Amino acid sequence: MKPSIRALIADDEQSCRETLRHYISRYCNQIELVGEAYDVRDCVMKIRALKPELVFLDVEMPFGNAFDVLEQTAGVLYKTIFVTAFSEYAMRALNASASYYLLKPLNIDELIRAVEKVQNQEEQPQEVQSGIIRENLSSGKIRKILIPTLSGFEVLKVDEIIRISGNGNYTDLHLSGQRRKTVSRVLKYFDELLQADGFLRVHKSHLVNMDYAVAWHRGKGGFLELSDGSEVEVSPQKKQDVLTRLGAGPGVS
Repeated sequence: MKPSIRALIADDEQSCRETLRHYISRYCNQIELVGEAYDVRDCVMKIRALKPELVFLDVEMPFGNAFDVLEQTAGVLYKTIFVTAFSEYAMRALNASASYYLLKPLNIDELIRAVEKVQNQEEQPQEVQSGIIRENLSSGKIRKILIPTLSGFEVLKVDEIIRISGNGNYTDLHLSGQRRKTVSRVLKYFDELLQADGFLRVHKSHLVNMDYAVAWHRGKGGFLELSDGSEVEVSPQKKQDVLTRLGAGPGVS
């Protein structure tokens, strides 16, 4: 197969560059490597000069990070696969922006999947993605997420999400102002993405932003009343978690 994607590797670790170069040459023959960079300044210079279609971009490099690269090359069109050492929070920030990424140490199967996804994807809003990642990382919590729509994408503020309910392979996001968005993501995706940012899985079908909780009503597991007037069933297994988050004392049952 003739290479169809001109790509650049940007990573400050020589061993990682060598491994990625080897894997690409052996398993991703649709890619033509046009260069390598070892820090932010070198990466920016080579992106501007070589104009690659794809950049394997290490999140942390000398003289800045991946998002400095994106900002300084905003006038050049290319797709990005982020490369990062394991960091649960960095992964959540990347997931929130719908970005593709590879974890170190590199996995061949993940590399192949990421390249295929990027090859088949439509042009992504790179500046928007970069802005979401930067804001989430700098604030210490997930503040914005990028969700797919039939016509493209939409940016949602997390603090506008009241609750999220499972709907098979879809989820319904119930937002402030009586708005609702249906997204082609399973509930588990949002649970893993937002569980550290004020959301609680209160039922197998419900994820709740606890900032909107106003009351709890007794029952087998009980019901959680939210500020928009909705009531969400609480499973018996999650009852104590809900009461703890509401600050209820040990005598409440």
